[in-house]
Amino acid sequence: MAKLLQLPPKFLPPEWHIANKNQYSGAEAQRSRSERLVDESQRLVDEIERTTQKTQSDVNKRIEQRLEEIKFWKQQLDDKLDQIVKETEVLLTFGTRLEKALENYREPLFIIQECLLNRERRVGIDLVHDEVERELIKEAEVLQGVIALLERTLEQTNEQIRLNRSAKYNLEMDLKDKFTALTIDNYCSNLNNNTPDIRYAQNVVTVDDSSVSPQEWEEFSNANVEKADKQRNNSLALRALIDSILSQTAGDMRKQNKTVNVAFQNRVKETKDAKAKLEVHLAKVMEEVNSQEKNITALKKAILDKEGPAKVAATRLETRNHRPNVELCRDVVQYRLIKEVQEINHNIQRLTETLAHAEAELKGLNRRQLSLEEEIQVKANTLYIDEVLCMQMRESISINNF
Repeated sequence: MAKLLQLPPKFLPPEWHIANKNQYSGAEAQRSRSERLVDESQRLVDEIERTTQKTQSDVNKRIEQRLEEIKFWKQQLDDKLDQIVKETEVLLTFGTRLEKALENYREPLFIIQECLLNRERRVGIDLVHDEVERELIKEAEVLQGVIALLERTLEQTNEQIRLNRSAKYNLEMDLKDKFTALTIDNYCSNLNNNTPDIRYAQNVVTVDDSSVSPQEWEEFSNANVEKADKQRNNSLALRALIDSILSQTAGDMRKQNKTVNVAFQNRVKETKDAKAKLEVHLAKVMEEVNSQEKNITALKKAILDKEGPAKVAATRLETRNHRPNVELCRDVVQYRLIKEVQEINHNIQRLTETLAHAEAELKGLNRRQLSLEEEIQVKANTLYIDEVLCMQMRESISINNF
């Protein structure tokens, strides 16, 4: 009980003074540290403010620079897109020209093939491998070569159009991304410390693995520009080639068409001349047939006319053989009658032989007449095929410029 009621220990006055001094010095030290911290904090705040402003200014400048870069490449892409679009449109018209040329050349090829088939209907000696046939075959080969060339060129043109559209698609996709990036960076450029919708975001300082370096970014757009330039230059070269092909093929076809037409004209003239000569010979043969028929009639009449004198001479001889006895004399009359009979029989034989020759000649003339008439019909058939069927059909052939 006595211990519980014991008072706490008391300090001596020196201890009291020392304790107060310690409090004074501790407070002074604490205050000094605090003052230094305040000063240092203010310097730090000022320094960080300057650094922050400088950094933000630098970021703003870099954003502006980036905007200029994006605008530059966007303009480059826009220009190339406009060029490739216009070039593709022009190339499409060239493709249409090729298609029209192909359509135009298929009809002449059909006509040429029809002419060759029609000329196979020539008969006899007129079924000849002449200049017209050689030139028609050459014309068909030229046309087939032209059509094959145009088809290959059209395929090449369609492929080039596809490549142009591929380059156009790449440019459009790149432009779309550039527009989005430009919109985003414009938004970022307009942000400031007082913008209402600024906020904290998590994990924004990490670098996306799918991001690219500025060099890669520039190389990507440059590759799209170079591809567009390459395809545009290829398209320009192809258009020049198409112009050359269309011009050259049209010239070649006109030249061959003229050659074939001249060959037809010459052949028709030659056939007409031959037909005219055959008709002249036919007229002469028919005239000779008429003359020979008259000759045969005259020969038959001459043979018939000799029957009277022959019968007279024979009757005289037979009658004189009835003279009696010594009167049966081989006198001059007897010998002359015998000679007369022999002479008449010989002449009849000569006339009969001549008649046989005349009849044989008439048969030959009739065969020749038939042969000439058949040959004239052959020539008429050839003229109908060449002049009516082929030449009139070829009048519809038109070699146009495309």
